[in-house]
Amino acid sequence: MDFGHTSVLLHETIDSLCVKPDGIYVDGTLGGGGHAFLLCGKLSEKGRLIGIDQDADAIKAAGERLREFKDRVTIVRSNYADTPRVLADLGIPEADGIYLDLGVSSYQLDTPERGFTYREDAPLDMRMDQRQTRTAADIVNTCSEMELYRIIRDYGEEKFAKNIAKHIVRMRQEQPILTTGQLTEAIKAAIPMRVRAAGGHPAKQTFQALRIELNGELKVLEQSIDSMIGLLKPGGRIAIITFHSLEDRIVKNKFRENENPCTCPPEFPVCVCGKKSRGRVITRKPILPSEKEMEENRRSKSAKLRVFEKALSSGEEAGVTT
Repeated sequence: MDFGHTSVLLHETIDSLCVKPDGIYVDGTLGGGGHAFLLCGKLSEKGRLIGIDQDADAIKAAGERLREFKDRVTIVRSNYADTPRVLADLGIPEADGIYLDLGVSSYQLDTPERGFTYREDAPLDMRMDQRQTRTAADIVNTCSEMELYRIIRDYGEEKFAKNIAKHIVRMRQEQPILTTGQLTEAIKAAIPMRVRAAGGHPAKQTFQALRIELNGELKVLEQSIDSMIGLLKPGGRIAIITFHSLEDRIVKNKFRENENPCTCPPEFPVCVCGKKSRGRVITRKPILPSEKEMEENRRSKSAKLRVFEKALSSGEEAGVTT
């Protein structure tokens, strides 16, 4: 299957970076290269894009798609958390812009053997990086009932998390849960029929939770934003597309902390903690897909784009945002 994927908020993301033709940019979640292709078209021969992805299929597909820009593109198989090391290895101290698209690609969702989908029966995998040995099946079959409950509750925001965990443990006592179909059956059995009839697919939130846990998605995101802002040149921007409330909350809070890091009590007349703003939040409210995009690509409906701009100098305070 081809690495087909419709890039969400494509023009909004690239436009938000205010691309400089001779600039250096980092695509931390390269995927099929949709955003990268548009950005590369705006670069001169002196410009450069560093594309990072941990998925081997994505690396191959993006390499094909970006072939015409090969002189200005460097592709590295890694996690975006390693961006500081990747740039250091390339002798690049700073970038003019960084962007992340945190969504699971259509290819990953639509390729059953990758184990991300609950709509077809396949091995229970869910690894973003297939060099990793641990799979979703390992989590489902080895975590305690309490651990499963925590994962499904915290990362899936699933109100039936406790009952789902109980049913998973009960099923695995009879035989290991090794396929997406088995897991889906356990989830369905744990959710009342009336709820299943009224809502979306009953397995959606649990599958999301397991994927996040397996790939450490929220931990990586929270740990990476500060360092990525540190890699930006003065005036450089970072743009991040999220697809669920947990990701969006992290991005929003991290951007705010970098804009206003002061930890002084509110009653203090002046700041004494000495923490300086690193820039400004460009998007007070997230940029959302247009009605047209949501009609044409149903997977874009939950997408949100937030943008942060690094201060022009270390002493510059955050300006008025738009």
